[in-house]
Amino acid sequence: MTRKPALLGSMLCLALSAGGAGADELPLRKAGLWEMKLVTSGSPVPEMTMQHCTDETVDKEMSNNVSPMAKQICAKQEIKKTATGYVSDSECSVAGVSTTSHAEITGDFNSAYTVKTTSTAKGGVAGTAGRDSTTTLQAKWLGACKPDQKPGDIVMPGGFKMNTRDMDKLKALLPK
Repeated sequence: MTRKPALLGSMLCLALSAGGAGADELPLRKAGLWEMKLVTSGSPVPEMTMQHCTDETVDKEMSNNVSPMAKQICAKQEIKKTATGYVSDSECSVAGVSTTSHAEITGDFNSAYTVKTTSTAKGGVAGTAGRDSTTTLQAKWLGACKPDQKPGDIVMPGGFKMNTRDMDKLKALLPK
């Protein structure tokens, strides 16, 4: 798998673990520019920091676009409110890889939040079967989006830029 699809695949997995519909819904994030640092252990995906310009409409669209995708690829997708935040449990299958994930989501969605996901993958390419990984997404609000950004823009490492409103492009990059 090349680096760009690997990064996009990781983004999709995080969106599915944190954005799918379930018994409870996650609150919308404060509008503006969010810095998101992604650290994964037990996976070849490198640590990365990206920036996401968002607003209420984009956050709602992301949830609505991810939910149908989650229904297609996930046998289980649940979000529950807890005393300290939210918990998400999912069982999904993409490109021959079945992944069971448990995410704990804490924070206020106005200034900072953290998503810690533990996953077990089975199937797929050699070396993937039985692989456990832990992914931590630390997000903090930086302020208003930059003048050259529009809601939905994500700037990834190396300057690669995409817009979450282009989910069809993201789906096309994922292995079938």
